[in-house]
Amino acid sequence: MDHSGHGMTMDLPPFTLGRGLEWSADPFFLVACLLGLGLYGWGVVRLVRRGDKWPVGRTVAFVIGVLTIALMMCTRLNDYGMVMFSVHMVQHMVISMVSPILVLLGAPITLALRALPTAGRGRKGPRELLLMFLHSRYMRIVTHPAFTIPLFIASLYGLYFTPLFDTLMGSKPGHIGMMVHFFAVGMVFFWPIMGVDPGPHRPGYLMRMLELFAGMPFHAFFGIALMMASEPMVGTFENPPASLGIEALSDQNAAGGIAWAFSEIPSVLVLIALLFQWYASDQRQARRKDRAADRDGDKELEAYNAYLASLNTQGR
Repeated sequence: MDHSGHGMTMDLPPFTLGRGLEWSADPFFLVACLLGLGLYGWGVVRLVRRGDKWPVGRTVAFVIGVLTIALMMCTRLNDYGMVMFSVHMVQHMVISMVSPILVLLGAPITLALRALPTAGRGRKGPRELLLMFLHSRYMRIVTHPAFTIPLFIASLYGLYFTPLFDTLMGSKPGHIGMMVHFFAVGMVFFWPIMGVDPGPHRPGYLMRMLELFAGMPFHAFFGIALMMASEPMVGTFENPPASLGIEALSDQNAAGGIAWAFSEIPSVLVLIALLFQWYASDQRQARRKDRAADRDGDKELEAYNAYLASLNTQGR
């Protein structure tokens, strides 16, 4: 049975990194990645042509983020991921935790809002529709931690420990839908925490860190559960093809180790990004105060000095 639709997954030779990185494109993800890169590039070019600046770091982050999706879905890693739990888990972790972080650091929504033309008075173009979507009740719900954290957790336990996973892996549309879901969950989870783009839910930096660490322990527990299991827990990977030369339980244990390790990597990445954003925010606030002081002759400082002087006078 060939789940992937591109490559005889039942006759795959034993996994090596070289074999896994061979080109084997999934048409859906290949088109999606090329479209994403093309639209982002159009936005950057449009800004540059009119004399605006766009940070190079954002472009680099976005491009690498999209390329990580292509790496997972347009190579033979996708074929091996249909029959090896460990390779599938690498796909899941990268697409749900690494790719969204990098794409979000690229600020694609901010770029779209700056690059898209404004529609005429009384009309609604793509930019106006995007703004309506960002300010909609739907977005306020799906970016709230009361929604994102349970969704993040349910995407692990509710998928792998129920028959739903086997059902989705049994068809090409189901597999594509599952991978899109992983990416979408990662986007809505990390966007309020460390996304550069504007959003309906944007708590303070300390609260963002708490949101991040609220979800990660459940991720680690999921990995530990797979590592400690004494029998295969997912039907799809119970009987790996003999050509792979692997044993189902040991491969599942490896998948658990991968899930556990990946719960630490995004935490560090997001924490670093948050600390940089916090520092930059403080610097901007300090510059605003300096400019305000220059404009009003530092009246706040003068008022404070006058207050101290009055206290001194009263004390005599």
